[in-house]
Amino acid sequence: MSYSDFLAEFGGRFLDGSVVTLAQFVLSAALAIAIALAFGLLKLARHWAARGVATLYIELFRGTSLLVQLYWIFFVLPLFGLTLEKFTAGFLAVGMNLGAYGAELVRGAVRSVPKGQWEAAYALSMSPARRMWRIILPQALVIMLPGWGNLLIELLKATALVSLISVTDLMFEAKQVNSTTFLSIQAFGTALVIYYIFARFLLTPAMRQLEVSMARRIEKA
Repeated sequence: MSYSDFLAEFGGRFLDGSVVTLAQFVLSAALAIAIALAFGLLKLARHWAARGVATLYIELFRGTSLLVQLYWIFFVLPLFGLTLEKFTAGFLAVGMNLGAYGAELVRGAVRSVPKGQWEAAYALSMSPARRMWRIILPQALVIMLPGWGNLLIELLKATALVSLISVTDLMFEAKQVNSTTFLSIQAFGTALVIYYIFARFLLTPAMRQLEVSMARRIEKA
């Protein structure tokens, strides 16, 4: 079978799988960013209990395998009365795992903001929350964006694991096509190219544009 015939017959399945992969990525990324901001800032809190909760979460999710976490959420939680649909379990596992890594990016970026900025914000008699939101976080965002670009690429690749709980994403469709046709090069080669296109031509340019845009805003401010 020629590759053009292969695409003519199975292209629709790869397209459907790509849509599911993009949905998994968007939801996982949104969850990871929210978790990273929350636990990254909690780890900088003055109260020891808040720092302890953040440290426990970060170390637990960074120190254990994403695959194990995925299986726990989908297969083990139902034993405790909490059953999640496979699509939901997929993006929850990926988002919670990568959010733990992102929390360290947030913490490091906030600490990297020059001390003079903290002192200037304090001199303006801002509340701690307003100081963080208006002065510190915008500058920290510029610092952490390159790291987040890499992390989001890792998140995109991590979504392939959700196929193991039968989420019909791009990798799931590639495996199904391969199991029926035994055309491994065409099936997994197509999936590889699609993942590369997502990372290289969609995600990377978007993150670079965001970096430039945020840097300009900070300069104007």
